[in-house]
Amino acid sequence: MLLTLHSAGTGFESACHIPALPEGHRARGLHGHSYFAQARCALPSGWAPFAGGEVSRLRERLEHAAAPLDHALLNDHLPNPTDENLARWLQKRLAGGDGQPPLPGLQQLSVYSTAHSGVDLDGRGHAHVWRRYRFQSAHWLPHVPAGHKCGRLHGHGFEVILHANQDLGERDYALDYDQLDALWAPLHFELNYRCLNELPGLENPTSEMLSRWIWQRLKPELPELSWVTVYETGSSGANYDGARFRIWKEFKLDSAVQLKRAPQDHPLAGVHGHTFTLRLHLQAELHQLLGWAVDFGDVKDRFNPVFKRLDHHPLHLDPALSDGDCATLAAHLLREARAVLPETDRVDLFETRGCGALVTLGDTQELIPV
Repeated sequence: MLLTLHSAGTGFESACHIPALPEGHRARGLHGHSYFAQARCALPSGWAPFAGGEVSRLRERLEHAAAPLDHALLNDHLPNPTDENLARWLQKRLAGGDGQPPLPGLQQLSVYSTAHSGVDLDGRGHAHVWRRYRFQSAHWLPHVPAGHKCGRLHGHGFEVILHANQDLGERDYALDYDQLDALWAPLHFELNYRCLNELPGLENPTSEMLSRWIWQRLKPELPELSWVTVYETGSSGANYDGARFRIWKEFKLDSAVQLKRAPQDHPLAGVHGHTFTLRLHLQAELHQLLGWAVDFGDVKDRFNPVFKRLDHHPLHLDPALSDGDCATLAAHLLREARAVLPETDRVDLFETRGCGALVTLGDTQELIPV
């Protein structure tokens, strides 16, 4: 059975200062951010004015909840406007605190103060603070078949996201970005401008092995660590939660669409288009020799016929598609992907930043963004 979550995002420009921080901390003084908030919901049938209009209505609902924050001093609304406190403030607004009916089925609410840091509230109300880091390294994969490009010495601008569940820790204070930075610094020193194969434990440095290596180094010092995400490239990477490996591969679809169930006078009823961001998620046991769940190259090659049929095409004219909304498209893409990649268990499809649908075979508690 497929589970569908609709997603919407909105930005707001705000100033703030965090009085709870120690004297001299840069964020204690007045400063500002281009914030981004995102909500993911399991919406009931009939909530939107028409089937397929869920993303549009969800975006409007989130924009209404966040409207008082735009071009405002956040301290006028909450005393210590950290990302977590902002997310919980918005959560209360979406529960009916803004004078609108409560938003049904909210599974995840996120606030990002920068492109490399933010907080995700999951379905249990736990706050996952996350921070993105980057390092430049070389590697090769020693066990790939002869002629495989990854068997040659090459390099990447790797990115790592550390996710820490605030509600799992026993600290007397909230974990903040500075503490994550301090914990990451020794690993950055080891990884940056190095050949990964030369590091003990990384003799076969696939993204999966690297995510586990980072987990094993950090978990004893950071009990709250809940997820490690490794970007090998901007469009592919791996996740590790201490037990399971997941990988993803991202594609861009430049396609025309039309929502067939939209009222005739609605903008979405006309032919329009998007540069869709499509992300396939796959879960599998690690290959004992190769050290990966699935080869990123195999994912691309096996999915390519599906991709070519949809990219630079009018999706509303495809007889296999009943409609052009993100949820319908994502469900179709999951079925198509599983036919050629049985390890696929989730598809994310976004028409614009944060706005789209996620269709999964798994548990929504696992839907931490990558």
